Amino acid sequence: MRGLIALLLACFAAATLAAERTPDVVLRGDLSGKDIHTYREVPFDVPAGTRRITIDVTYTGREQHTTIDLGLLGPGGFAEQDGFRGWSGGSKRRFTVSATDATASFLPGEIRAGRWRLLLGIPNIRPASTASFTADVWFSGDDEGFGPEHGLAPPLKVADGWYRGDLHMHTAHSDGGCSNVSGTAKVPCPLFLTAATASKRGLDFIAISEHNTMSQVSEMRELQPYFDTMLMIPAREITTFEGHANLFGVSRPLDFRVGSTEVPDWNALTADVAKAHGLISINHPRRPNDETCMGCGFTPKKPVDMHGFQAIEAINGRDTERKDTGIPFWEAQLNTGVRITGIGGGDSHDGSDGARDEFAGVIGIPTTVVHASELSMDGILAGIRAGHVFVDTEGTKDRTLDVTATAAGAEAHMGDALTVAKGTQMHVAVATTAAASMQAVASVDGKRVATKPIAANGTASFDWKSDGKAHWYRVDVRDTSGKLLLLGNPIYPNH
Repeated sequence: MRGLIALLLACFAAATLAAERTPDVVLRGDLSGKDIHTYREVPFDVPAGTRRITIDVTYTGREQHTTIDLGLLGPGGFAEQDGFRGWSGGSKRRFTVSATDATASFLPGEIRAGRWRLLLGIPNIRPASTASFTADVWFSGDDEGFGPEHGLAPPLKVADGWYRGDLHMHTAHSDGGCSNVSGTAKVPCPLFLTAATASKRGLDFIAISEHNTMSQVSEMRELQPYFDTMLMIPAREITTFEGHANLFGVSRPLDFRVGSTEVPDWNALTADVAKAHGLISINHPRRPNDETCMGCGFTPKKPVDMHGFQAIEAINGRDTERKDTGIPFWEAQLNTGVRITGIGGGDSHDGSDGARDEFAGVIGIPTTVVHASELSMDGILAGIRAGHVFVDTEGTKDRTLDVTATAAGAEAHMGDALTVAKGTQMHVAVATTAAASMQAVASVDGKRVATKPIAANGTASFDWKSDGKAHWYRVDVRDTSGKLLLLGNPIYPNH
């Protein structure tokens, strides 16, 4: 059944990619040999409320060496301070600009309503040649985030499977630092170094989560084509005096000032996130919130509706065995009946991985492993929302965990609900790799109920008798000393 669902999801993803949203405006024109060494402004009107403009240009005549260079002018053109929005020459076909980010060679900034112009330069067209161009233009509103027309990349893989990544790291765009080339000083750490280190670790995806800013996204757009096997997900760490939370999948500015008149509490912030269709996860919730780590712990002053969050960073860096790990906080939310996904984040602040002390974050430790229909931002975030996730606490490249529960002919995986009638047995099958001789540990509502050795073929199994009530059932993998290696997400009987 899972294989059939995977095939259907893969086909759906491919169809979605092929049929992106219809352009809001289509610009067309013709060129002849007389247009060589000239510039042409192609006007189009941008409506009020637009937050992002994305343009895709195609043209004929390439076989005769016709070349069109591309630029963009805002209202007022070169006469206005923000009128010139960039020039890529002939190096790009598609580009995007918004208030927070832009394709490399273009400039982010306010998207003012009014008359904009696609700027064409024609460095070459033969005297007897003709050519035609088409420019598809998309306007995105306040809440559209990173859609298929203006995302950093199309899916890097359209394949159902487990994808390994790190959802929390910092660079020079906030407080990431590392040694300079000469080793004489600590300097803001370049984003490229962070991406290169993550790529060397073999990660399928990373999220660059700077504090309250999206300034990194323009650079991520530049780097994504180079790192063509590793998905780069735009994120920001919403950093407040009452806690931190990672926000994924939202491009527009978001007011982070929890406790202010504008954002009185966390519920107001999560409501704004919901309007923007984002995913938000509480970070390191049990850290101290004092002068040693101001705002790091989740200490809301007003009641919080936890349904506004989709995930919790149960493991931050190497805190798995420490008293401030987020696992108990996550379990406490599960015990209130909230179905919320447990994830991990390295929280690296040194892209060179030069930090080696106990509390320093390292890229890829832990690794969050997500079952998704494709390697895309939407695919990974959908997998997290669904709870199809486990956390590899040591950031290995090969340990896996798959948990399947069956009852009365129905089947569920991590993150799924399953109806299990009172008195009925739920059978739980555990499949792992690189974990033979370790221990599979089953817990119900946070209380350990059974431990089984993992066989040489990587499997174990449990049976659990239902009382007909709602519970959460989780399987983790520990070594023989009890150290947590793989943190599973629950299956939810009778939710």
